[in-house]
Amino acid sequence: MRRRDHNIFANATSLLICGLLAGVVVAAAAFPAAAMSGLAAKAGGETFANLPSELKDFSSPQITRIYASDNKTQISQFYDEFRSDVPLKDISKYMTAGIVAAEDREFYHHNGVDLKGVARAFVNNNNGKSKQGASTITMQWVRMSLAYSATNPQEVVDATKDTPKRKITEMKYALQVEKELSKEQILERYLNIAPFGNQAYGVFAASQVYFNKKPKDLTIGEAAMLAGIVKAPTSFNPTTKEGYDQILQRRNNYVIPGMVEMGAITQAEADKAVKEKLPTKVKPVGNGCVSVAKNAWGFFCDYFYRWWMGREEFGETQYDRERRLKSGGYRITTTLDIKAQSAARANITDKIGDKNKNALLIAAVEPGSGKVRALAANRKYKLDDPAHPKNEISSDPRKAKKGIRGTYPNTTNPLLTGGGDITGYQAGSVFKMFTMVAALEKGYPLSYTINAPKQYKSGYIINPSNPSACSGTHFWCPGNAGEGEAGVYNMWTGFGKSVNTFFVPLEERVGAENVVAVAKRFGVQFRVKEDADLASPGRANQWGAFTLGVSASTPLDMANAYATLAGDGMYCEPTPIEQIATQDNEKLDIGKSHCIRATSKDVARAALDAARCPVGDSAQLGQCHGATAPQTRGVVGHPVFGKTGTTDHDKTAALIAGTTSLVVAGYLVNPDYQNHSDRMSHAIVNPAVWNTLDDYMKGKPKVQFKTPGDDKIATGDQRSIPDVTCDSIDSARSRLEGAGFDVSVGGEVDSKCPPGTAAGTNPSGRTIKGGVVVIEKSNGKKAEQPETPDQPQGPPTKPTKPGRR
Repeated sequence: MRRRDHNIFANATSLLICGLLAGVVVAAAAFPAAAMSGLAAKAGGETFANLPSELKDFSSPQITRIYASDNKTQISQFYDEFRSDVPLKDISKYMTAGIVAAEDREFYHHNGVDLKGVARAFVNNNNGKSKQGASTITMQWVRMSLAYSATNPQEVVDATKDTPKRKITEMKYALQVEKELSKEQILERYLNIAPFGNQAYGVFAASQVYFNKKPKDLTIGEAAMLAGIVKAPTSFNPTTKEGYDQILQRRNNYVIPGMVEMGAITQAEADKAVKEKLPTKVKPVGNGCVSVAKNAWGFFCDYFYRWWMGREEFGETQYDRERRLKSGGYRITTTLDIKAQSAARANITDKIGDKNKNALLIAAVEPGSGKVRALAANRKYKLDDPAHPKNEISSDPRKAKKGIRGTYPNTTNPLLTGGGDITGYQAGSVFKMFTMVAALEKGYPLSYTINAPKQYKSGYIINPSNPSACSGTHFWCPGNAGEGEAGVYNMWTGFGKSVNTFFVPLEERVGAENVVAVAKRFGVQFRVKEDADLASPGRANQWGAFTLGVSASTPLDMANAYATLAGDGMYCEPTPIEQIATQDNEKLDIGKSHCIRATSKDVARAALDAARCPVGDSAQLGQCHGATAPQTRGVVGHPVFGKTGTTDHDKTAALIAGTTSLVVAGYLVNPDYQNHSDRMSHAIVNPAVWNTLDDYMKGKPKVQFKTPGDDKIATGDQRSIPDVTCDSIDSARSRLEGAGFDVSVGGEVDSKCPPGTAAGTNPSGRTIKGGVVVIEKSNGKKAEQPETPDQPQGPPTKPTKPGRR
């Protein structure tokens, strides 16, 4: 005797109903309401007329599908129950005939309750024969509807527990349903909600799981098998030996003959159908980000999932948000650009292997919208199998002692976006951009000059034992990557060559707290507690090293921060969403670009002009005189801006490069152990970034960056520099200071002037009011040589050495 998976006649109380019904069948045929009323009084002490008959509105759980920005390429899917409703017109006629033959052959002849069937079941069950049910298709749909519309666990129990009251309630609802819906509408609803086993709910899912086809394409044999499964999905599972035999018998000996009996198919068609083979395996049903269509999309999918789970619009609790994602049946079009993503992953693979403990991370963001176009890493987005782990032991000695494994080659950690235990990575001099923006906001123009020494004694206080403290003091004394970088710089040249001793005094003049404030406005998050403490009011003013990129950040943070410049100073909250649509094609206004002004247009355009220097482009408003990633412009072939970054001892190497269309940030890091001993190479990260940008920009028009409306933000208040050639040093100093310049004395140069006198100034001609003017001493070596016109003096252009850039 087989127990139906959802059989309603499984206990003795059900026999009472059958007995009562058997006695009133004739009366019920003429007066069904009266018969039901008497039965209800016996079963539950409640009159039939007083029982509810209007079902609550409900929606059975539906698959949510996630697509790339083309709205065609499916990335992944999320579900609690693998189900997707389809209209009856898209379901094979054999399926509708099969389900009627299998579940309710009187379906077209009753009004929701088959009283004869109930009586027949009563007689059969009392004779000790195999159990028979008496629920019509309509009653079964009612039962499932009540369960799905339940608002608390008790309502679920009431809807499914075998009790006389539940049976009578189902009948009352079924009678009402048949008045309101056509038989076709009831069939459509039933086929979309019924369970078919192996994680398949509804006919669409069943067709996919068992046959990998659409419901409209089901054959007679396939439809009959699915119809036969519904009675007991666990028992009639064709993927098990016992289940295979049982469903084969049920299909061939019960369902298909029933279809012939109903006139839905001919005997010849039936003879052919019984020869169709049954599937012994089912199609794997992916669920969530670990089942993305392509593994390289996993990190983006994870970013989307974390974004969703952080949105209160989808529910008050994490549980509510996840249930809504997995049951809402949404069609979600994301911002993932297949071209950008493919380019990023290919260029990463070209430079570094998946099993390298160091991670090459690339994030790409669209300026002016915050749309995240790519997130890629040399990692497989995959949970490491605890039983058969493939990941190496962590490179962090503390974790290694505990046997904790690292993130390579498999991980689901949000390496590029932060979250969980991923707090970010120091990225070095890419943070100098925030100092430049803060200076421009304070009125310092791009042409503002500072005499940058080999080592700068700052006013920032640190521990005297710190190696970067000035000898014998508690003051921070940062140096440059190379001794040849000393000299006079402005923002174009200082940013282009990444001169530390230019940016630290610039930070002092504008206030470190203001630099930190710019970073916050540009979207930098402080995930490390120590960083958050240093960035807090009252402490940020002493965070001198902030301009050198000692705060942890992620590639996504910094790609979006630089995209703020290309977005004319509008910070756009990063988003993975293009559009969210409900099952009814209602567009939700959630996840669209949300932008606020982070700085003025002129400041953003001016800073971007200087940011063209590090990547080998030409500034429109000034002169660059050097670059740290000069190949970028030549490779990309479009107007480009960006910045390199290197931390102490090369523990991180970074490059950010962007156009008006896309900003790409690349980090080369060890995500498991920040204090590693490896030296990260720009020869790996730089090509990966500029080639990704180049691949994306191919075929796109070359768009020039906009310039500020106010020229003074670049040039400032220019003043003529007095000609002090051959003056004494004291006289030259006095004249220059009197003209309002910051004067210092430099080294000796070849000159026709007497030794020890002023040979000239650097710069000469004109410079900004209050700017630095260096007096150059004459050594007198040109006194006997023919005169030649003086050449304009620029900042040093010697090759730079690796360092914090």
